[in-house]
Amino acid sequence: MAAELLDSEAEALARKAVEMALGGDPVALRFCLARILRTRRGRPAELDLPPVTGAADLRAAMSAVTAAAGDGAITPDEAVALSQMVEGFTRTLAAVYIEEDRAREAEERRAWEEGG
Repeated sequence: MAAELLDSEAEALARKAVEMALGGDPVALRFCLARILRTRRGRPAELDLPPVTGAADLRAAMSAVTAAAGDGAITPDEAVALSQMVEGFTRTLAAVYIEEDRAREAEERRAWEEGG
């Protein structure tokens, strides 16, 4: 019940906190700044990654992430997140290649058995 009451007044409460912060209330100011800064931590990384469509593109993608982190264009946390994304793509490609190899081997075996 209390959560519903707070939810229904969320906009008014936020407006009041901002008014208090702008009026010089240090606690309200700290609260508002903490909310603003917290949401920005998860901002999209501003980095032009090359398109990754296959294994050959992975080296360029990781090089771009490493260079951006080294230059300070992205934070170390952003570099880790982007590296994990590239690593996930790598695992996906590996799984696809393994499955394709298995299917090709099965087809070759079937063709050999039918022809032999």
